[in-house]
Amino acid sequence: MTSQAQVRTGKGEGETVGVALLGFGTVGAEVYRLLGENSEAFTHRIGGPAEIRGIAVHNKNKQRPGVPAELLTDDAKSLVLRDDIDLVVEVIGGIDYPRELVLTALNAGKSVVTANKALVAAHADELAEAAENSAVDLYFEAAVAAAIPVVGMLRRSLAGDQIQRISGIVNGTTNFILDAMESTGASYEDALAEATRLGYAEADPTADVEGHDAASKAAIMASLGFHTRVKFEDVHCEGISTITADDIEAAQEAGYSIKLLAICEHLVNEETGEESVNARVHPTLVPQEHPLASVNKSFNAIFVEAEAAGELMFYGNGAGGNPTASAVLGDLVGASRNIIHGGRAPGENAYANLPLADFGDVRTCFHINMEVADRTGVLAAISNVFADHDVSLRTVRQEDGESTARLIVVTHSAQERVLDAIVTKLGELDDVKAVNSVIRLGA
Repeated sequence: MTSQAQVRTGKGEGETVGVALLGFGTVGAEVYRLLGENSEAFTHRIGGPAEIRGIAVHNKNKQRPGVPAELLTDDAKSLVLRDDIDLVVEVIGGIDYPRELVLTALNAGKSVVTANKALVAAHADELAEAAENSAVDLYFEAAVAAAIPVVGMLRRSLAGDQIQRISGIVNGTTNFILDAMESTGASYEDALAEATRLGYAEADPTADVEGHDAASKAAIMASLGFHTRVKFEDVHCEGISTITADDIEAAQEAGYSIKLLAICEHLVNEETGEESVNARVHPTLVPQEHPLASVNKSFNAIFVEAEAAGELMFYGNGAGGNPTASAVLGDLVGASRNIIHGGRAPGENAYANLPLADFGDVRTCFHINMEVADRTGVLAAISNVFADHDVSLRTVRQEDGESTARLIVVTHSAQERVLDAIVTKLGELDDVKAVNSVIRLGA
């Protein structure tokens, strides 16, 4: 390994960058196709040819039209370690096996481009250290919202600013489902079935609908935005599987859309001045006039609030073979240019090392939908619960039913643990027949 202070010299103008492609699914196949079809343009952009010299696959005997058989191998580790490989592109997915391969590549002095959000969210510190020790690049633009340039924006474009908050729709499957529920009145189950039929949802949609996919991306965004290592397990995570058509209708009536948001915040305690970082994923009521509320179908969008730049939004396709391949190839160009000309791209910089805020200390507002007894004094009893916890109400709306009433309250900002205690207490009141839903406000 090289020392951290050492900078690699380039191979030289016109030299070839040898590329190992790990994985040949939808994204890998598109990377191979686009790099081959536009080879001359890539040569000009890089300063020399980028040549795929090997493709690691699970089954090398499977027919892959247009791909020379001699490029295929089922021994990924040996491919990574070959002397004619300068750059490794990992598009396998998963964590443990790709981690082994990526670390092998970095430790052997090969730069790496990966689209693997789960890997980066779980092991960013280990991978960054290996890249630093070997003085090579680790690129992962495609790990967050595919072709939307989120990583580059946080690493470079806003490197001279202080980012205060990042909130984003970073999972196309859940956005498609929620948008379908809002636009058609469909139930969650019917919207999920439609998403599955159209190919937006996997056969097992758990990672998407329970927020795990978005949480991995939130960890990456928080780490880059606040110069603090945040891992997947540090992200508070809730999914959309409990959202009902009634929740959607109530939100619309109140002037909101429900979105699954990844929210990353730089927090400052008003009394002590202490700084901390929070990252969370949960269904969120977004005011209909906010730009994120209009993001429909399977599109993604990231809304950034920075001290000097103000408010910025990045919008586009956040998944799929072509958009993801576009991001991978953008990273390939950047890494290859450094291999040809020398130098390195900005790496991990966790200098701030801010503490992670306890989720219970995070301040938010709640939209609480209850079924209550339709009689005099109920509203007073419920209001007393909020008053006893020193939380004020922003709005109260009651809709009469046959024997019960629906009561919807929106709180002012309070700590999560306080609001949780209020919801628990409300559930214990005889006059509260059910707490139908509790959804946070945000964006």
